[in-house]
Amino acid sequence: MDVEWAIDGLTKEVFIVQARPETIHSQKDFSKITEYILDDATPRKTLFKGIAVGDKIGGGKASILFSLDKRVTEGHEFQAGDVLVTDMTDPDWEPIMKKASAIITNKGGRTCHAAIVARELGVPAIVGCGNATEILNSGQVITASCGEGDEGIVYEGLIPFNKIETDLKDLPNLKTPIMLNVASPSMAFRFSHLPNAGVGLAREEFIINNYIQVHPMALLKHRQLNDPDLSATIKTMVRGFDSEEDFFIKRLSYGIAKIAAAFYPNKVIVRFSDFKSNEYYNLLGGKHFEPHEENPMIGWRGASRYYSDKYKEAFGLECKAIRRVREEMGLGNVVVMVPFCRTVEELLKVQEVMKGYGMERGKEGLEMFLMAEIPSNILLADEFSKHIDGFSIGSNDLTQLTLGLDRDSSLVAHLYDERNPAVKAMLKMLIDTAKKNKVKVGICGQGPSDFPDFAQFLVDLGIDSISVTPDSLVKTVKAIYEVEKK
Repeated sequence: MDVEWAIDGLTKEVFIVQARPETIHSQKDFSKITEYILDDATPRKTLFKGIAVGDKIGGGKASILFSLDKRVTEGHEFQAGDVLVTDMTDPDWEPIMKKASAIITNKGGRTCHAAIVARELGVPAIVGCGNATEILNSGQVITASCGEGDEGIVYEGLIPFNKIETDLKDLPNLKTPIMLNVASPSMAFRFSHLPNAGVGLAREEFIINNYIQVHPMALLKHRQLNDPDLSATIKTMVRGFDSEEDFFIKRLSYGIAKIAAAFYPNKVIVRFSDFKSNEYYNLLGGKHFEPHEENPMIGWRGASRYYSDKYKEAFGLECKAIRRVREEMGLGNVVVMVPFCRTVEELLKVQEVMKGYGMERGKEGLEMFLMAEIPSNILLADEFSKHIDGFSIGSNDLTQLTLGLDRDSSLVAHLYDERNPAVKAMLKMLIDTAKKNKVKVGICGQGPSDFPDFAQFLVDLGIDSISVTPDSLVKTVKAIYEVEKK
């Protein structure tokens, strides 16, 4: 429906002015999924290769950016539809990534920032290319193809490609629930039309970076800092809200609520913020509150922040935002998830802080999941099971920490594989323990999306659910069906 409404400026009452059938979005065909295949008849000149992210194809003018401080390089301004070519991305780059027809980076592996965000935006990306910024020139027309397997290939010029459509009605029904990884609220209603059992991972970082854009502690403490420019910027940002706290809570709750509403009444598992210190540093005002860490990937992140005196107040804003979504907006399908929790004692500390902000497991039906992404989560699964409603396997970090490699490094990307026997042994151990304790266990990591045989392995183990990126839905469903029909 197309609903026209008005708010009385004095009484704040809302009036429905008129309602009529909506004639644009309601006419769209959501019954098909499109796959992309290059035209074999067209000659191709390969420029270089990297790691493919997703399975789409994109092309356009290359726009080489080394820094967001200067959006124009070599006389070429980034335009919507350009191919973003850079060294590596972080959350600050997401507004530009949204406008790109494809993304190419020198560094990174299949689970680096550029790869994760590109999947969620539905933009083809080729990462870990080594020297893409040196090979290409701004303005050069190229094609980035992720439609040829795990290897992403950059071609000279625009290469025509074909689209193959799959009718969703032809997909087989599965016994294993398939959920979706969704970070962008703006994409939520589009993805909700796909066959799904809910959202297995909604990352707060995307919402904070795009809808809030300021470090939460800077919002709360900017008046105590000797930074008049920061204070002036924040005061402008929060104009129209009751306070800085009100700004953060409402902005975060709007983003979460849009995803939760799109998939209601199915579960939407919202992961509390998991920025690393270097990523938080890049948010407005972050330099005043973030330490320098030699290896932020295994530093002050996830659960260790939530009970820290240096961050606890900011975590409280996240709790208040989720309470607003669940209790005021009525979206009780939101489930919370704690990331990167190293010990059982740490989990209990987080729960105590949550309780202080009015969020208690079991209260108002609130469920709590734990990201199983650290070997200690697996080894201590018996004890963790006593305090949670379910595990969600974060295979990206679990693979990194089990194999002892940096998943952002292209130098060791060839060793990064969720199908490594050591990682598989960890997963079997967790699923067996979870079943013994009657606790749900699913997976939201990238493995099942990239490797259908990995999804089949998890189904054989009896996993309760698998959450995949929307662009991997068709191939994952088909792979799982092959296992279940035996």
